[in-house]
Amino acid sequence: MKFEELDAQMRVFETAQDSFAAAAHWVVARVDGRNFTRLTKETCDFEAPFDPRFHSLMVETTKHLMACGFRTVYAYTQSDEISILLHPEDRAFERKTRKLISILAAEAVASFSSQLGHPAAFDCRLSQFTETSDVVNYFRWRQEDARRNALNAHCYWALRKSGVLPSQAADETRGFSLNKKVELLKRFEIDFERIPAWQRLGAGAVWKTYEVSGKNPMTGEMVPTERRQIQVLLELEQGTKYGAFVSSLLGVKA
Repeated sequence: MKFEELDAQMRVFETAQDSFAAAAHWVVARVDGRNFTRLTKETCDFEAPFDPRFHSLMVETTKHLMACGFRTVYAYTQSDEISILLHPEDRAFERKTRKLISILAAEAVASFSSQLGHPAAFDCRLSQFTETSDVVNYFRWRQEDARRNALNAHCYWALRKSGVLPSQAADETRGFSLNKKVELLKRFEIDFERIPAWQRLGAGAVWKTYEVSGKNPMTGEMVPTERRQIQVLLELEQGTKYGAFVSSLLGVKA
């Protein structure tokens, strides 16, 4: 059999399950750390409940994903997860879902592991939206998840540091309302709303355009030109204000 014939025959098996993100749909790729509890608590011994060093690694990985070859509009990170919003006109890899998933996960692994100096793994999943309201609700959902997780973590570690055993610390707050957890923290003189915003609400990343002067090689004349850079947002709004912020990004040219 000629190579060309064999190649065509075998590639059918690789592409049999191919699917594509629908044209003109907003796509959000959520990249999640795999086995990060062991990585952060045992392997690397990061500070609990939140370690600025770990957060810095996630922010730098977020910036890397924003600029790794896709047409990105916004990125959001909290804990060990990153959500990347792709422009509906992004055509990277023909919008093949297997390529989007595998490449974004691999890029996250490469960036995070090289910074940490230790192997780390990420997985990836995709969400597709036709309505901008669903995109807004997606990011509000992830931020609310961040806030609830932060509240749980600070309650747990406040109890642990007071001498409560791990199993008891988890049991003590089970069934507590959010307000009751806030009150529990006040017993330990912790004002939850004064905890750094990146811990409570996560962090975002957007593209910002700025103007620089450059020399026209043809005329030697200094002319203005535009450049783009990633801006990290550590003080996000929350609730409806955050939703309005995300909504404002959806009409931009990225």
